[in-house]
Amino acid sequence: MTSTSSISTPEARRTLQRRTLAVVMASQVFSGAGLAAGITVGALLAEDMFGTTSLSGLPTALFTAGSAATAVLVGRLSQRSGRRAGLAAGYAAGALGGAGVVLAAVLDNLPLLLVSLLVYGAGTATNLQARYAGTDLATVDRRGRAVSTVLVATTLGAVAGPNLVAPIGELSERYGIPALAGPFALAAVAYGIAGTVLFLLLRPDPLLAARTAPASSVAGGREPGRRFAGSVMAGAVTMVLTQVVMVAVMTMTPVHMQAHGHDLQATGLVIAIHIAAMYLPSPVTGVLVDRAGRVPVAVAAGSTLLAAGVVAALAPEDSVVLLTVALALLGLGWNLGLVSGTAMITDNAPTDGRARTQGTVDLCVALAGAGGGITSGMIMNATGYATLSIAGGVLALAVVPFVVTSARRKPRLSRRP
Repeated sequence: MTSTSSISTPEARRTLQRRTLAVVMASQVFSGAGLAAGITVGALLAEDMFGTTSLSGLPTALFTAGSAATAVLVGRLSQRSGRRAGLAAGYAAGALGGAGVVLAAVLDNLPLLLVSLLVYGAGTATNLQARYAGTDLATVDRRGRAVSTVLVATTLGAVAGPNLVAPIGELSERYGIPALAGPFALAAVAYGIAGTVLFLLLRPDPLLAARTAPASSVAGGREPGRRFAGSVMAGAVTMVLTQVVMVAVMTMTPVHMQAHGHDLQATGLVIAIHIAAMYLPSPVTGVLVDRAGRVPVAVAAGSTLLAAGVVAALAPEDSVVLLTVALALLGLGWNLGLVSGTAMITDNAPTDGRARTQGTVDLCVALAGAGGGITSGMIMNATGYATLSIAGGVLALAVVPFVVTSARRKPRLSRRP
């Protein structure tokens, strides 16, 4: 096996990069299922246990808040000990949180539910942090594709998760577990497997290898002189705005559908397609980010989210088809924002502080998502789903002037990837 001290040639670097992507992709298949299962029923479980729609956005807010704290911790642990240690620890915490949610539902214990949702958020943060492991050894002109490779692997589990909600719910009831808590049991197992895969197989560690590799090993990477690589701030703003809009609308869609007579199977289908749209377009998005540039793709993200808000607002209450289209656009807009924003940040964050910077940015992203989750229920309760959707789409457009203005500044590229 290649050691970190021997990554001294472009070929050795490419070999380790391929191995890293293979291991991370394998773990993401499982973590995607853990992420999606909880998202699908979190709001419904809260509505059932609290007895009110106004607090149905609380689970998303809580596990997003937990994700925020974990983003920083995983980033710092990764900076000190490597991606392997940081990601494995994050998934272990997510598994513990999922198990706690199941126990809270069985005992009808609200305090335990709240604490467990916070801890469960560790899995969400780690799922996103894993994309950075794919960029540590990537050359500048392939970073978008490296991010997209990791994200698309998440699709398999992420699409399967929501579609397993109904059968897992039925199976859970046989063992005395509420149907809406069953998917969290799936999440606990999935996160546990993802962490184990990374802990055992992510060797050598890509971040530690990137620190020891000489700058000359980047040979073959094409400096993107004709296109703007972006800044850390531009990348952060892109991801923050796309996250808050996506979380707010996505969280309230299952509640909106249930209120108008749609069953769990229909809800699971809509969310499954939404999550597929979040990850499945990643290979195309990665190529666009590398070839067309970071800024055009970020602008496309804001425009796509606006379209999603308009379609969701105009969709008839009984139309599963239009809600599916809206949620697919919502997922696509998020994907465009995440891949372009991640590339901007990696382009500009120096290797010796990269993981800390990435963790801090993901903290901001997670806090934005928490805000979107907790306010979405209040907005919907006060004004309705249509207003929430339109407001989200308009907010997403703020990405456009920010990144376009940033594009006029001279890019500052990290000379070592």
